[in-house]
Amino acid sequence: MSLAEKKCTPCQGGVPPLEAETAAELLKELDAWSFNDQGHLEKTYVFDDFKAPFEFAQRIGLMAEEQWHHPDMHLAWGRLTIEVWTHKINGLVESDFIFAARADALLTAV
Repeated sequence: MSLAEKKCTPCQGGVPPLEAETAAELLKELDAWSFNDQGHLEKTYVFDDFKAPFEFAQRIGLMAEEQWHHPDMHLAWGRLTIEVWTHKINGLVESDFIFAARADALLTAV
């Protein structure tokens, strides 16, 4: 089963973040996502106007509510940057990678 086909599992805390090797392997399954300086997943989507990233941000927000997994988003003309990590543990779990894959899958519908 691909990451995009899975559902996020809300973190209740008390679990360790993924080990660096496991996170690196999961990153290989994502398209153009990277680790930022804080070790969070991050991707900037590029568009030709303001409307498209705004609509995409709305779709991401609806998915975030459905999945109980909430990213940080930065919307600007022509781009939307999404940053994902599990806040309760200040680290990455598999659900962060699932969220990233599902975000990419939503892009095709914009």
